[in-house]
Amino acid sequence: NWVSTSEGDSGIAGFSALESAVERLLDRVGELEDAVRKTNRRRQEVETLLERMTTGEENPARMSEQIRVLESENEDLRRRLDEGRAGVDRLLARVRYLEENG
Repeated sequence: NWVSTSEGDSGIAGFSALESAVERLLDRVGELEDAVRKTNRRRQEVETLLERMTTGEENPARMSEQIRVLESENEDLRRRLDEGRAGVDRLLARVRYLEENG
């Protein structure tokens, strides 16, 4: 055997560390590839929207109004959800009271 035991052990440890580093790098490359795909998809969406705006197919003023309406509807829905949660909390409090005192 041309490698002593201690050198062989450190070589194995070094190889394991290298293997681990390569695995982390490959994971990171995969994450970056996903990010690039998402960015390209979003860029294509923006280019398509811009093209539709320049041809008059989409009207920025109309889109702005639609956004305003949707934001208003979202606020209303949030308020309703908050009211619903408060009602559920009251009902749960009553049930707990009845369980404890019933």
